[in-house]
Amino acid sequence: MRDMQTVAAWIAAADRVTVLTGAGISTDSGIPDFRGPNGLWTQNPGAQRLFTLRDYIADPDIRREAWRIRRQHAAWTARPNPGHYALVELENTGRLRAIITQNIDGLHQLAGNTEDLVIEVHGSLYEVECLSCHTRTAMSDTLERVAAGEEDPACLRCGGILKAGTISFGQPLVPAVFAAARSAAAECDVFLAIGTSLSVQPVAGLVDVASRQGAKIVIINADRTPYDSRADARLDGPIGEILPSLISAAAEKPAASAG
Repeated sequence: MRDMQTVAAWIAAADRVTVLTGAGISTDSGIPDFRGPNGLWTQNPGAQRLFTLRDYIADPDIRREAWRIRRQHAAWTARPNPGHYALVELENTGRLRAIITQNIDGLHQLAGNTEDLVIEVHGSLYEVECLSCHTRTAMSDTLERVAAGEEDPACLRCGGILKAGTISFGQPLVPAVFAAARSAAAECDVFLAIGTSLSVQPVAGLVDVASRQGAKIVIINADRTPYDSRADARLDGPIGEILPSLISAAAEKPAASAG
């Protein structure tokens, strides 16, 4: 695998860099991942039912537990970390094509990345959707109802089941959002996969989309992924240390020196 200086040269030479981020970029902000050693599902495999649409619809107890967890979610107090700010620096170079994020925490935007460049393929925790009439409202408003005693709040418009405006297992991605992500993967010179297990399709398949178009594939992740053998480079270590160093090194390199 190539070293950091080689990857930095690729970024320096690139006109368009597309980034795919997963839970691993937000762990330094205090938001646990799902599949890591201390991940939510590793520690409590039964918690996956809270994120499965069929179970959520069928079982009021699961919905009540889900709303309790939403009130306590670490995202409400989390702040961006050096990994997030490094991607703001990448945007400032003019090379960032898009950030495709599997995260629902809004930390890329909070760090300062332009909202239009952030593609939230798994939705946002800051919204609530009615599963019947599809009305979308602010999560803060619904959490106020939960705090006031509504353990399983219903849609105020039609009485339907409410859930976070995020993608659950068994729930399709929003076609227009995924189309935007696919375009960003197809239209880049370098594709950075950061803090993602690359085990959930179809988002993981964006690596293939970028690779087929000739992009350099770089994986930055603490654990091994199914796509490691297809990557042009893999950088190991803490994301909050590697990513700022990588972007700084790329900024220092003249584009003509890249190979």
